[in-house]
Amino acid sequence: MSVKIVYADGTVGEVADANAALEIYRHSTSHLMAAAVTSLFPDTHLGIGPAISDGFYYDFARPQGFVAEDLQKIEKRMRELASMDLKYEPSIIAKEEAIEYFTGQGEHLKVELIQEKAGERLSCYRLGDFVDFCTGPHLVSTSQIDPESFRVLNMAGSYWKGDEHNQQLQRIYGTAFLTSEELKAYLTQLEEAKKRDHRKLGRDLDLFSISEEAGPGLAFWHPKGTRVRLLVEEFLRKELYRRGYEFVTTPHVARDALWKTSGHYDYYRQNMYVFNIDEDEFVLKPMNCPGHIQIYKSQMRSYRDLPLRFAEFGTVYRYEKSGVLHGLLRVRGFTQDDAHIFSTREQVGDEISALIDLVLFVMKSFGFDQYKVELSVRDESKKEDYAGTEEDWHMAEEALTASLRARGIEWTRMEGEAVFYGPKIDVKLIDAIGRPWQLSTVQFDFTLPKRFNLGYTGSDGQVHQPVMLHRALLGSVERFLGVLIEHYAGAFPVWLAPVQVVVIPIAERHHEYARKVASRLTEADLRVEIDDRNEKMGYKIRSAQTQKIPYMLVVGDKEVESGTVSVRNRFQGDEGSRPLEEFLRIIEETVKTRSVRP
Repeated sequence: MSVKIVYADGTVGEVADANAALEIYRHSTSHLMAAAVTSLFPDTHLGIGPAISDGFYYDFARPQGFVAEDLQKIEKRMRELASMDLKYEPSIIAKEEAIEYFTGQGEHLKVELIQEKAGERLSCYRLGDFVDFCTGPHLVSTSQIDPESFRVLNMAGSYWKGDEHNQQLQRIYGTAFLTSEELKAYLTQLEEAKKRDHRKLGRDLDLFSISEEAGPGLAFWHPKGTRVRLLVEEFLRKELYRRGYEFVTTPHVARDALWKTSGHYDYYRQNMYVFNIDEDEFVLKPMNCPGHIQIYKSQMRSYRDLPLRFAEFGTVYRYEKSGVLHGLLRVRGFTQDDAHIFSTREQVGDEISALIDLVLFVMKSFGFDQYKVELSVRDESKKEDYAGTEEDWHMAEEALTASLRARGIEWTRMEGEAVFYGPKIDVKLIDAIGRPWQLSTVQFDFTLPKRFNLGYTGSDGQVHQPVMLHRALLGSVERFLGVLIEHYAGAFPVWLAPVQVVVIPIAERHHEYARKVASRLTEADLRVEIDDRNEKMGYKIRSAQTQKIPYMLVVGDKEVESGTVSVRNRFQGDEGSRPLEEFLRIIEETVKTRSVRP
């Protein structure tokens, strides 16, 4: 679907690319929302209003603030303005003229933006009585906006320029799509996402909590949540050992000198926790790579030692602004399933291939069958902004693309999205309701081997610099578990469920047999609870269902006499009576194969 647009210089064009068209459509709708807000609430002052990945927002400053009831008024006013066929009218004006105009309007935030970002001349767009400093482009007219294709969703607090030391604002979020059908599908997904919110499920299922007393962005794992976490880590640890990795452990703190050598101190200082011990400055580690490098450097390496694959479940700490913290998905303390591979240039192709196989195997094991792959490469017009030689970049990109081609994997080439130290592959898994999540990554690093003067003795007797690869499968354990909770809506597969079986005796006289059943299952390494509360059977079954326990074994007189169990499962309901050993064989096979459903 193409859209007609007007550029800042007044020329009119057409955009056929769906992604570009949607971004312009959403940005234009954010202006429409700002126009509606300022017409309804004239005492409002403007921040910024960009399009974002799933809609748009606009930041506002208003003395008394907005309340929830205002959102419906704003949406109604947006529809009224859209029906007026208002034109998005651009103009190019002098910087001084723009400052004078916005100063006269009392728009001090816009004046600050213009002073910081504008050249001698700049563009503004008018929409009715609303004027904004904006580079565009925009739709030609509000008549192009379908009144049924947008919604005002919610609001939140924000800070000017995202800095909590600046003025506090209110951010109003909305979304828009090119068709009303796409909007309906998105709103349906939003409703489903609310039911799957890992923060609510984490509380309801007693998996984790975040304590304001201890501080935001720090997760406390409860016994059941810790069981799931350990199951994930144990699965990965076993698989990595099988694939030739060695686990290492590195300190949580290190002198500032280490981070100055790595470059993090200069480029990442605002996100690091720094403190003093005696006369030295130390850093609470924000990442694990310098630690793994110290282990590599602890002895001289030979080409016969390579590749070396160091893995660690390393807990790191990064300062994140309070406004962006979100359950387990954005935290200040988290554990990375980190690995760093040191290899020769000749080995790196095989290492990349093995890494891609590993990523796909892990995703499938956890029940993710759909994914998107992105290959991030440098901006060829700005080669001077990137580390490494021309030969480095050619070798790395060829190794990445060859591995993807060999597996028939489709990918999107992301020009200019490489990190400055090397190209990378990102794998975005798609969850049960169609949302993409960035978790797995494979990255080349041309800077750290050079900064730390890493070397190995080659077959020619000379010292060579190894190739270094960063690799994460889950990204972080916290983020992955947040995604996993939402993907399964808290109903984990049997192999991951914190409690796999609950044994429910009908009456007190059945308690002894219930304990024998539980003991036999525990011997088979299953996670079992007994619900021997003095409650009705229906209540106990509903309780187990609410806790999303895969299997319920009801035992009464009949089961005691015959040595059986009455099986109910979360998926199909009542399965009838089975001999205990037969049930045991079924559940053990389900666990062994990591089946999503029995």
